[in-house]
Amino acid sequence: MTAKDGQYRVAVRALCDFTAREGDLDHRFTPSPSAREGIAGHVLVAGRRGTGYEAELPLSGSYRGLVVSGRADGYDPRANRLEEVKTHRGDLARMAANQRALHWAQVRVYGALLCAERKLEAVTLALVYLDIATGRETSLSEEASAAELAAFFEAQCRRFLAWAEQESRHRQARDDDLYRLSFPHPAFRPGQRELAEGVYKAAATARCLLTQAPTGIGKTIGTLFPLLTAMPRQGLDRIAFLTMKTPGRRLALDALARLGAAGSAEHGEERRPLRVLELVARSKACEHPDKTCHGEACPLAAGFYDRLPAARQAAVTRGWLDREALREVALAHEVCPYYLGQELARWCDVTVGDVNHYFDAGGLLHGLAQADGWRLALLVDEAHNLIERARAMYSAELDQRDFSRLHRSAPPALVRPLGRVVRQWQALVREAGPAPEGEPGRPAYCVLEGLPDRLVGALQLLAAAITDYLGEHPTGSDPELQERLFEALAFCRLADSFGDHSLCDLTRHGKGHSVVGLRNLVPADFLAPRFAAARSCVLFSATLSPAHYHRDLLGLPEASAWQSVSSPFTSDQLEVRIQGGISTRLRDRAASVEPIVAELAGQYRQRPGNYLAFFSSFAYLEAVMARLREAHAEIPAWAQTRGMQEADRDAFLARFRPGGRGIGFAVLGGAFAEGIDLPGDRLIGAFIATLGLPPFDPFNEALKARLESRFGRGDDYAYRIPGLIKVVQAAGRVIRGPEDRGTLVLIDDRFGHRHVRSLLPTWWRLGQCQ
Repeated sequence: MTAKDGQYRVAVRALCDFTAREGDLDHRFTPSPSAREGIAGHVLVAGRRGTGYEAELPLSGSYRGLVVSGRADGYDPRANRLEEVKTHRGDLARMAANQRALHWAQVRVYGALLCAERKLEAVTLALVYLDIATGRETSLSEEASAAELAAFFEAQCRRFLAWAEQESRHRQARDDDLYRLSFPHPAFRPGQRELAEGVYKAAATARCLLTQAPTGIGKTIGTLFPLLTAMPRQGLDRIAFLTMKTPGRRLALDALARLGAAGSAEHGEERRPLRVLELVARSKACEHPDKTCHGEACPLAAGFYDRLPAARQAAVTRGWLDREALREVALAHEVCPYYLGQELARWCDVTVGDVNHYFDAGGLLHGLAQADGWRLALLVDEAHNLIERARAMYSAELDQRDFSRLHRSAPPALVRPLGRVVRQWQALVREAGPAPEGEPGRPAYCVLEGLPDRLVGALQLLAAAITDYLGEHPTGSDPELQERLFEALAFCRLADSFGDHSLCDLTRHGKGHSVVGLRNLVPADFLAPRFAAARSCVLFSATLSPAHYHRDLLGLPEASAWQSVSSPFTSDQLEVRIQGGISTRLRDRAASVEPIVAELAGQYRQRPGNYLAFFSSFAYLEAVMARLREAHAEIPAWAQTRGMQEADRDAFLARFRPGGRGIGFAVLGGAFAEGIDLPGDRLIGAFIATLGLPPFDPFNEALKARLESRFGRGDDYAYRIPGLIKVVQAAGRVIRGPEDRGTLVLIDDRFGHRHVRSLLPTWWRLGQCQ
């Protein structure tokens, strides 16, 4: 909902979501079509209608200052029939009554708007349900007079109007307050004002901005403050602060609290009229993980929509809704915290959550922004990780063993469709030919020439069969059926959009065990529409060089700006040395162990203290650490281990005490290579014994070839740039503040090459080891 020129504006769908939902939350198995499938379904239905059929018909109307607008799916003037099209899978009998009531509410509101606009006395209203698996339509219709529809429309508007007026008052109070927002510290840190100015300009010019800003200048508050300042001046409806990891959410919430969004009763501070919501994963918010999401199983789902209005009102009154506060409100009103958070995302000014909430195919925030026409501004923290995160969002893989096991225990109705999948999988393995020879014990890998169409077809039929089966057996079904169905649906949806941005591969682990992967290589094709839909977007990180790499692979608009914030650190703070007499290439690693140990021990003797040493693999790390302990037992050493649990990670970091001494061994690109803060003498140096290059394997070679074909920079984009981003991130652990001093030793002769040095920070003064 937005307010403009003294009028409140709301979309038809948002209006009905607010006024027409009642009863239980019911999330029993209801696999919904993808957005692409939904669009295709609407096109299919419109194509079946005759000439003169008006598809995607814009309609609007008003009631006492409330403007309601939307697009009706279709209208046939000759039959005077208005249609609302809903795509689905499986048996319609599974649809909850309150969901059907919501659909009727939507078509009745559209009917009222149509009758008012075209001066109709009556109209036929139809709900058209299209089964995307079969293409079969099920139509439900009713005749309605204009007077009946006008009364229904006015009733919905009256139910919403008090909320709309409250929201308008909140928007005005929020904007008035943000006009007076001041920076919460006496002065900006070096570089922080430059960062803030760039963020404000991006919002003012409605552009995307890539901003590379060094660690330690306060990027979180340096981006939130200017964007909040721009909010009333640029008419922004919402801000989303998107993070890669949970600690990033906490930093954003802490910054918002310093800006007054939380208030403090303890210190007599009033809370700003700014609603802040923390979105968390369903698995972390669920109060009853042993129960399914419907009223018959979960007490927080029973009567959810009946209790939602009071919970929603209490939540927006509270305003500060981090995970703990949201849970408190939800449990006080006996509703599910996760789904209350999903509802409140529509009504909060600033949302803090993971990047998948906007960039994933089913991202909640993107969907709301599109449905409600938000002027949305995005802040993406640690944006150097977005390429790999987005690749994962638009990739899928299937394990042959899972489907074979299910086939052996399947109910009779699913034996044939599962058998078809098993046979097509076996045929695919045979057609791929003999497994290429590789290292003993390693799986055989090959890139397929294209999609395995027959396997995809079998998976589509299986998905339809499982959907029907679960519809007929809503309780007591094997959870594995749902897991395999979701996997098959995800794979088939990505197959529908397969192109040169992705590849399909086959990994053979042994007889009867292979994995088929559909892997995204260039997320730009999926992300470009997401960036275009935002009013402005700021991607910030300490490592966003070179700009063209991120522009190309993320699909940023051509007009996107680039900013490199001057480092507040000087070359005197960080001694950077290249140990060019050592090669860490795979073939040279055995020979490199002794000289690396000598380098570590020599630096430690010269300046005892806490150091981090990064390696390309656990095997390499373990070999060097074993030799260090053998040759220099007096030097304390501890190591990251495979599959380290959170308590073990905390213990690893706890060894870096102020005034402490020793060397912690870690893997580059792992948990300790970014996102940790060891200021002062908790860490005085780092050794990086690798360029961080991805392995030269068939997958990365295929990635290189694809990126070379598309961008002409295959080697840089597949290997060199991603590797050196990891190096710079790891090096950034050493200098965390203006008083820090430290040493960085880059161990590999390739660090001396010109094209490698050009990708390292300009403020580093590179010296050679003697």
